[in-house]
Amino acid sequence: MTKYILGIDSGTTSVRSFVIDEAASVIGFGQAEITQIYPRPGWIEHDPKQILSMQLEVMRAALRDANVQPADISAAGITNQRETSVVWDKSTGEPIYNAIVWSSRQTVPVIEQWVEKGIGELIEERTGLIPDAYYSASKIRWILDHVAGAQERAEKGELLAGTIDTWLMWNFTNGKSFVTDVSNGSRTMMMNLQTLDWDDELLGHYNIPRQMLAQIMPSDAHFGDLEPTFGAPIPLGSDLGDQQAGLFGQAAFEQGQCKMTYGTAGVLNINCGQQPQRIAGLTPSVGWTVQGKTAYEIEGVLFAQGKTMQWLRDDLQLIHAAPDSEWYAGQVKSTDGVYLVPAFTGLSAPTWDPYARAAIIGISNATTRLHIIRAAVESMVYQTRDMVEAATADGTIKIPELRVDGGAVKNNLLCQMQADILGIPVIRPKNHEATIFGVMLLAGLSTGIYSSLDELQDMWAVERVFEPQLSRDEADGLYSGWLAARELTKGWTKKLPQH
Repeated sequence: MTKYILGIDSGTTSVRSFVIDEAASVIGFGQAEITQIYPRPGWIEHDPKQILSMQLEVMRAALRDANVQPADISAAGITNQRETSVVWDKSTGEPIYNAIVWSSRQTVPVIEQWVEKGIGELIEERTGLIPDAYYSASKIRWILDHVAGAQERAEKGELLAGTIDTWLMWNFTNGKSFVTDVSNGSRTMMMNLQTLDWDDELLGHYNIPRQMLAQIMPSDAHFGDLEPTFGAPIPLGSDLGDQQAGLFGQAAFEQGQCKMTYGTAGVLNINCGQQPQRIAGLTPSVGWTVQGKTAYEIEGVLFAQGKTMQWLRDDLQLIHAAPDSEWYAGQVKSTDGVYLVPAFTGLSAPTWDPYARAAIIGISNATTRLHIIRAAVESMVYQTRDMVEAATADGTIKIPELRVDGGAVKNNLLCQMQADILGIPVIRPKNHEATIFGVMLLAGLSTGIYSSLDELQDMWAVERVFEPQLSRDEADGLYSGWLAARELTKGWTKKLPQH
């Protein structure tokens, strides 16, 4: 009897669901965009109830598309946009405020207060994370500060807080499962990287009651059943943050293997084995705990990769759809010295400047929209090199090849340019959807559909390898121009009149 796996993918710009059979063939799919809320410049929020309702809608759509009933599903796995945080009423399930999205900068003042308080080094020591508004802790603190009576209610045990995986699983199980996994926990700035549990000393400094927070579980735990939602005891057999799911889906199970995901954000993940490593500008996190073993990772995050393409499409209206960027960018041989630095909400890894802002540098009378579109594509390549340079600077980590995934890797020009600028092969697998497949395959492993990591390794296959074609001098020259452009954007908002 064929066994089916349901994948639940709650992303930043859309929610999706897949149904696969045990051969990992897609037989059902559903997708819907979610609304981006921008209360002020630099602030980004989501409606948690819309995320929930749309996620349920696409799960049902995937089942219909697959022509299977909930009772036919043997396992389900969930992956999610990380760091985005929700606070809700324990009794009613009503959010007390919008979800604050990972890339929102509205909580920068909270981070500044904590650093001024002198706990910046403690945060980095315990969590591995550089104090930044990107992570969940400051978002929860901001909501408790800005919603009347919220702190008092939290201390009374009336409020719950969590990342999107926790919010969805709590709702899917009718409040029975208040859980998260180690990969998501490691991105909150509240979890101790060694104990894999919430750090009570940090929670004390943050004034966030521990009782608000979910139980942290291994990534292949039984997270509950979908019976309250679908009337069938479908076990939730895996939970991974989206980038760790991508690393798992790329079969990067060995130390030193890495992947780059070109999604709304761009994320480089490097498997660094069973001990966390610390590299300036990048962050150690938990990749996963599977079959009793924890794999750590080094990670670099770029806030604007696919988001840059959306900006070209929706706001500047230079392209009709993101895939058009390949054709337009290919119409010119170079940008003619134009660089686009997409620091819309600040620079992220490895420079971490929340006060930077986006800029297009090097425009002349000869500049056309084609040059700007190509500069946008090239920005994805240069930012990736920024992180690879940081990761390999001390010689401890070697990156002989880069596995890539995400929607943008269908762009051959992007993949070739990435190989050229890095000077190493770029490998595109047959399955570009490493994130959702990673969590579905893990769900299959945890429920016995698959027998071992070796079996999952054998399911990973290469579609194309892009070999470097530029000379190193030419690649380094182009990259030096990027570094100069990036430098100009630093600290920009501090240079403006304060109102």
